[in-house]
Amino acid sequence: MKMKTWVGWLELLVGILLLIGGIYTLIHPSASLAGISFLYGCLAIFTGILDIVFYVQMDRRTGFGPVTALITGILGVLAGLCLTFQPAIGAWVLAWGFPIWFIVHCVSRLSHLNRIRFLAGNAHYYFSLVVNIIGLILGFFMLVNPFLALVSVPYIIGCYLILLGIDGIVVALITIGNKR
Repeated sequence: MKMKTWVGWLELLVGILLLIGGIYTLIHPSASLAGISFLYGCLAIFTGILDIVFYVQMDRRTGFGPVTALITGILGVLAGLCLTFQPAIGAWVLAWGFPIWFIVHCVSRLSHLNRIRFLAGNAHYYFSLVVNIIGLILGFFMLVNPFLALVSVPYIIGCYLILLGIDGIVVALITIGNKR
């Protein structure tokens, strides 16, 4: 039970950071790539750690964990470290790395939908389903046209991070409030 509460609080922290990052991106779209890279690097590290914790927790309880969560976690931490310590390569990472991360992260979240439906019910299930399908579409869109992605990336990522933040906060509140 302590582990579940700890994971819930970590999910809440990540959700709040994603929400703040999304709002900041929409308010300051012309901010330097280095600043955006650092902020998104921190967010990618936190979400990567959360995905790895989810994998370990599921593996411990069920005997197997969803491999997509582990892969997403590792990619998130690596991308986050790269962005945090080498912000000069932020343009390249934004053009190619974020679309890949969006796609992998959304696939991972879609693989968690059964857990979400069980814990949160149908309303949050459908919200999470729609958010992650939008994320998949945006990820593929950014891969197909990287230049357009660079021009519109603050707006696309800002809106998507707000949705991810809301999703993370709702899941965290359900996890923290669930006494099972």
